[in-house]
Amino acid sequence: MTKEKLTNRFITVRKQTEQLCSSLKIEDYSVQPEVFVSPPKWHLAHSTWFFEQFVLSVYDKNYIPFNEDYGYLFNSYYNNIGDKLLRVNRGLMTRPTVDAIMNYRKTITHSVLSFLSNTDISKEVLDVLEIGLNHEEQHQELLVYDIKYILGNQVLFPEVDIDLSLRETLGEEEFIKIEEGVYEIGYKEDGFCFDNELGVHKVYLNQTEISNQLVTNEDYISFIEAGGYKDFNLWHAEGWDYINQQNINAPLYWFKRNGDWYRYSFDGLVKINPKKPVIHISYYEAYAYAEWKGMRLPTEFEWEIASKHFFHGQLWEWTSSSYQPYPGFKKADGGLGEYNGKFMVNQQVLRGGSIASPEGHVRPTYRNFFHPNLRWMYSGIRLVK
Repeated sequence: MTKEKLTNRFITVRKQTEQLCSSLKIEDYSVQPEVFVSPPKWHLAHSTWFFEQFVLSVYDKNYIPFNEDYGYLFNSYYNNIGDKLLRVNRGLMTRPTVDAIMNYRKTITHSVLSFLSNTDISKEVLDVLEIGLNHEEQHQELLVYDIKYILGNQVLFPEVDIDLSLRETLGEEEFIKIEEGVYEIGYKEDGFCFDNELGVHKVYLNQTEISNQLVTNEDYISFIEAGGYKDFNLWHAEGWDYINQQNINAPLYWFKRNGDWYRYSFDGLVKINPKKPVIHISYYEAYAYAEWKGMRLPTEFEWEIASKHFFHGQLWEWTSSSYQPYPGFKKADGGLGEYNGKFMVNQQVLRGGSIASPEGHVRPTYRNFFHPNLRWMYSGIRLVK
């Protein structure tokens, strides 16, 4: 990507992050109801710190750090960079204030733009900037998850001006046949991708059939009413223990009132549309549902090969594949080497993108990953026979 295009994209991405927070109240910015949720204020600061740390502090010889404490407060998991605030404590920070964070964003944005306009930029710098932009876009999606979790746990179920809506599933379900054979996996295009998509390699697939549709709310209600959350035979042992310890008996944000199912969305508490895909599902739940249907979840390789035959991008779709490196995977040196490789354990791969994903993040080779118990992200189910 040229310097001019990267500059324009930098401006756009920075504005988009702030726009996501534009309808929040000041009290919403610092809340952390669970350890996996980060306060919106922290996202705004961390995505800014990333550019300060990996671009300005490395490549701009005249740069003076904005605030020496911010590296500690807003580093996430980069041990090569130095000490950091524990994730569980992000919600305890009432200081720096939201105004201070917005000033930090404004200052660093201006510094990066000044650096770009006054410097001959090498390909190395352009590559790091592009990683930073994709990193901030990932945090835009996480912001959606976190804002929804923060507001979805308020007793009044407040509305917020974030326009994201799943489309209804229309037509009859069909199963697409994938022939037995050897297939090529991995990113082969010229544009940006993350390091975990690299290492084009071949895999052998048995013949299988994959659904052209996501599992709907109507389908999932049938699972609930059939006692799916009460039949231990359908669940992994870990999943069964988890749903019982957490008293889980329906997808996240679901509530039953007077015999009808409702769910929290950015429009408040709304009656569930039976024809829309079921959302906010953990891997444990996805696996149990597949067991109940006498089917299974696809591997990430089956999903990638089949993806050109069906519509995707509504929800991240659980696969049965654990998150592992492709052949030839090598972590980069320094802090950026911690971006993906260090998480390749105890995670499941999800594919497909979601309605919360920024443009460009919905591609067949994109490998998202989460622990099997998590369900606050925009996740759903697609089955194979």
